[in-house]
Amino acid sequence: MSSFLHITNGDFTTEILRNLPIEGEIITWREMLCEGKTTTDVGSEDFWKTRFDFLNSSYKITKKTFIDFTLKEYRNLCKQNQDEIILWFDHDLFCQINMIAVVSWLKRYRKGRKITIIQTGPDENKRAVGFSKLTQKELLKLHENRTTLTQDDIEYADYIWQLYCSDSPIRLETVHKFNPSSPFIYLTDAISAHLQRFPSIENGLNSIENTILSTADSTQFKSENELVSTLLNQQGVYGFGDIQYTNKLQELKKLFSSFNPVKLNDIGKEVLNNQLNYYRQIRSDFSYLGGARKYSYLFMNSTNKLLKLTS
Repeated sequence: MSSFLHITNGDFTTEILRNLPIEGEIITWREMLCEGKTTTDVGSEDFWKTRFDFLNSSYKITKKTFIDFTLKEYRNLCKQNQDEIILWFDHDLFCQINMIAVVSWLKRYRKGRKITIIQTGPDENKRAVGFSKLTQKELLKLHENRTTLTQDDIEYADYIWQLYCSDSPIRLETVHKFNPSSPFIYLTDAISAHLQRFPSIENGLNSIENTILSTADSTQFKSENELVSTLLNQQGVYGFGDIQYTNKLQELKKLFSSFNPVKLNDIGKEVLNNQLNYYRQIRSDFSYLGGARKYSYLFMNSTNKLLKLTS
């Protein structure tokens, strides 16, 4: 008899799985590796120290919360030794980055184990659907038809993770596009979205920050909460939570005259219309995307390529 371990993208999916008639233990991967500095050695002491430093400084996560919420679950993962490991990660950037990190960990610490992934398909509008939108019957069918990763698939995911954690994101521009046989059907879009998180050469803000400004300017929101709710509903590939958008708004607060109601100030409108480049004002040496300093690269919208800045 085979034994099964399910690794999920979050507590919501874990709760869904607990209500399904499927066998196996469930581990929740509680991280958001798409934000802040990452290192390749997933699970090491240095890795977790790097992650705690980021979460503490950017989101005021206490050591107790980090230990209770993330590290205890990771230590529980380390105790598991099942025959088959089933990965439940959604299509968005948030989940895809977590997924390749988990595959990298499995490659190192669970050699020879059967690894399978469960991925949803598109809806009638050709948009990817999250697990939360599916019925029990649909989820069970996905579980039954799960995809087994080959050793090449595992090596590929690990390689993308290594590049994501490197100090240069430029190699990600092409390498993630040249594996048409890859079972990771959403990874290309996720990495493309990741590259657009570096500041635009046009106004110094990245794709997400520009979307926040344009959304705020296009509708009369009565409150910051209304704006965040709209951003969450319209975000597409990113898969962020409300705390991430709230944090972003704090970084951009000097471009707003008010959050209740939401109003851009004159500088915010100039930046939005590419009349003013805000790079110097928003730049930080402590801001990382994966292993790269966010403000050491510019995204060129005309070519969808990155430009490295010389110091």
